[in-house]
Amino acid sequence: MAPTEETLSSDADDNPSAARASSESPQSAARMPRWLPRAMVLALALVACYRLATWAFDQLTGLLLNILIAFFLALAIEPAVDRMAARGMRRGLATGLVFLAILVGTAGFFTLLGSMLADQIITMVQDFPKYLDDVVNWINDTFHTHLSRLEIQDSLLHSDWLQSYVKNSADNVLDVSAQVLGGLFKTLTVTLFAFYFAADGPRLRRALCSVLPPTRQVEVLRAWEIAVAKTGGYIYSRGLMALISGVAHYILLEALGVPYAPALAVWVGLISQFIPTIGTYLAGALPMLIAFTIEPWYALWVLIFVVIYQQFENYLLQPRITARTVDIHPAVSFGSVIAGTALLGAVGALIAIPATATLQAFLGAYIKRYDVTDDLRVHGRTRRRGASALARMRAALARRG
Repeated sequence: MAPTEETLSSDADDNPSAARASSESPQSAARMPRWLPRAMVLALALVACYRLATWAFDQLTGLLLNILIAFFLALAIEPAVDRMAARGMRRGLATGLVFLAILVGTAGFFTLLGSMLADQIITMVQDFPKYLDDVVNWINDTFHTHLSRLEIQDSLLHSDWLQSYVKNSADNVLDVSAQVLGGLFKTLTVTLFAFYFAADGPRLRRALCSVLPPTRQVEVLRAWEIAVAKTGGYIYSRGLMALISGVAHYILLEALGVPYAPALAVWVGLISQFIPTIGTYLAGALPMLIAFTIEPWYALWVLIFVVIYQQFENYLLQPRITARTVDIHPAVSFGSVIAGTALLGAVGALIAIPATATLQAFLGAYIKRYDVTDDLRVHGRTRRRGASALARMRAALARRG
């Protein structure tokens, strides 16, 4: 029999808790769980922290790169500082003397090149009418025209593009000044960090080891020694390539009769090796400019030689030298430079080889190596097809015996 309203009301009166549960069940089902607000707040906090960390990393990328450069610079000069400190000199004073020697050498080098470049620019400006006359005469003789140097100069001086160029150059003076000041500030930042890393090297190592267990301390110290050795080998390889490059370019410039050939050779060697990415172009531009003042065709010969030598250095000379000095395979050396350039630009190209060599040497201690089987294929040779099974069996028995 179907329940009636009277029976339902009587059941509700007899069991009030069941009636209250049935009336509250729709409300409790629609109510938000207690953990959901906390989860939403936690998710928003995590997103905010991630965005804040990303923003901070973007803002500090330049500083982190400067610190990385300073660290490898400190590793490069640490052997010299250690030698002077072993003789009783304070590390701070020894580091200061090393940086002073670097500063004096760099200032003297650029002062000499600056005076040389100024003389050549003055010579080029004075001889510019002669160059223009030669070009105009060649055009008139070749194409049977009647051009005049005075008309060309007058049209150039009164042209709209020259006036707009001068105006834009004057407007960009502040931008250039800001870039120069920014470069000086970055140089000062790198120098200060490198000084502290080199002068307080033992203290820094003690600070790192104090928060690590003894087994980890040994690994950190070994990694530090490997980094110093590999960075020193990298600097040595760069110096050797700078010497080879300088000698090669000196022979060319001396053969062409370009003035200041020794200074230009030193310029090409140092700039092309220690300034990544654009160093080759900066190094080759100055000899081309000075060669142009002697004979315009000489500048073309210098350009061709620079391009050919750069390919020879990139694909043959540099991989072989770094394989010996840094103990890294030529293919790994070449690939690390490409990868470093893709990741960090010029900074990555500069520190790619020592960083890769350090990582390779450090991880090599944890790789277990086995004896290689005595197989002809291991040595790059193949078995002769005419060899009989009996001969192979005799060879196997001889190896076992």
